Amino acid sequence: MRSLFPLLLLLTLSFSSAAQNILARSEVGLAVGGMTYLGDLNNQSMFGKVNPAVGLMARFNFDTRWSLSFGGSYGHIEGGNPDYIKRRNLSFRSPLAEGWIRVEFNFFPYGIRLATLKRSTPYIFCGFGAFKFNPMAAYTDPSSGITEWYALQPLGTEGQGSKAYPDRVKYQLFVACMPFGIGYRWRLSQNVHLTIEYGWRKTWTDYLDDVSTTYVDPANLGGSSSGSMAATLADRSGEVVPGYVNAPGIKRGDDSLNDWYSFFNVSFSFSAEVLFGWMRGKVCEQ
Repeated sequence: MRSLFPLLLLLTLSFSSAAQNILARSEVGLAVGGMTYLGDLNNQSMFGKVNPAVGLMARFNFDTRWSLSFGGSYGHIEGGNPDYIKRRNLSFRSPLAEGWIRVEFNFFPYGIRLATLKRSTPYIFCGFGAFKFNPMAAYTDPSSGITEWYALQPLGTEGQGSKAYPDRVKYQLFVACMPFGIGYRWRLSQNVHLTIEYGWRKTWTDYLDDVSTTYVDPANLGGSSSGSMAATLADRSGEVVPGYVNAPGIKRGDDSLNDWYSFFNVSFSFSAEVLFGWMRGKVCEQ
């Protein structure tokens, strides 16, 4: 047993040294900013309608050039209202929660904690992620004046799930994305960093806004209980042009391009050594 004590001590010291190195190279941060959307209900403005968003991140700096970070953010996206094609009169709003992992490259050798290196640098990033969304539309009952929000995916507004359109299946609400973008970092002090960042998310769905293909026959929408509301929210042209109804097959959206969204933010990150260094001390005491 006595011979095991030096080995255990060595392992403990090695673990403590490795943990110290990891913490010294790592950061944890909070981001605040805005989310925007680009798709069928906004294909003219890169920024569109901006909604507040927040995020959390952790970063490990391999060296002065390369970093690996992971994190997530939450916000809302919206489009239409009024739709840029006024007669179409479609709009949506959706909560959006994402998670990602990405690689970052600094253009200048950035001093993580060393004052002898660059105190600021532009950088680029690219990675892989996934997000959860749920497009909804507001409808005001003309008889009661009450406005309610309806989740659009269950309604199948373009014939998804209908026997009349077997090739149109209901889209998934959990989808992969590819985050990429550019930013600028400043080391405010040895343990505090400020970042300004703008990043796009390429998605693998054309239904962030519940709009993609063509109008369908209202008789083929939804079941007995949801069919009426599905038809109402699928074709809202009659609300701005009384009596107007889009014939089945008329273009409702553009299915040749998937939708995108972006997150631009300002973040503060702090050295993990400062935040979690006390844990290393606890390990050494045991």
